[in-house]
Amino acid sequence: MTLLAVRNLTVTYPTRTGLIEAVRGISFDVGRERLGIVGESGSGKSQTGRAVMGLTPKPGIVSADAMTFSGVDLLKAGPAQWRDLRGRRMAMILQDPKFSLNPVMTIGRQITETLRHHENVTKKEARQRALAMLEAVQIRDPERLFGLYPHEVSGGMGQRAMIAMMLVCGPELLIADEPTSALDVTVQLEVLGILDRLVRDTGMGLIFISHDLRLVSSFCDRVIVMYAGRIVEELATADLRNARHPYTQGLLDCTPKIGEDRHPLPVLERQKEWAA
Repeated sequence: MTLLAVRNLTVTYPTRTGLIEAVRGISFDVGRERLGIVGESGSGKSQTGRAVMGLTPKPGIVSADAMTFSGVDLLKAGPAQWRDLRGRRMAMILQDPKFSLNPVMTIGRQITETLRHHENVTKKEARQRALAMLEAVQIRDPERLFGLYPHEVSGGMGQRAMIAMMLVCGPELLIADEPTSALDVTVQLEVLGILDRLVRDTGMGLIFISHDLRLVSSFCDRVIVMYAGRIVEELATADLRNARHPYTQGLLDCTPKIGEDRHPLPVLERQKEWAA
């Protein structure tokens, strides 16, 4: 079942020297699966996620032939419809919780605010569900974290709190933009385990945005590779070794391999036609 369908999506920004195309005519579908979007900084992957969520900052311009989510035409959605969709049916985890969580509100209040905005629940019920979700993302002492402010928790705890806030209403689609890039390796694995379990248990769709092809290949079902605002390759992660585009092949070749002693390390040789 297709949750999200995107056709010929373009995101542009006007500048003094003309229009800059951050995303250039990409198309893809997402079902109840884990779809990875991989690319280097500036490839357009985060801009794609923000466009899907209707969060492209001004003066950015989003255009597409079609962009539908579970029967809803996102191109025609008004402010009220977007407020209803975001948090309840679609959610997005941003890269760094320090910039995503409100510094003057406790973590518990931020989670319950999301829940009470979208559902008719009492303050007590909202608190109970928030604590249950904090426990679901493996917070050992959810009661304590509930009353803390964002600056009082570690990066890993803040990221888990962010995940809890985005998932407390049970969205059908979650977009995770570099959710583990600010975390150490052991916490990365824990966060990925949480997302994996939630996808399996709830059946939601997940778009996992990352620059780390190795991480995506071990976690996602399918992968989209972006370069200079375009999709250069799309394939199942099980078939990554059979990638045909030289950019994907170059990324794979630059991935460190245990047991191999390669000197000098390979360098990605870019070609002008990739960006054409």
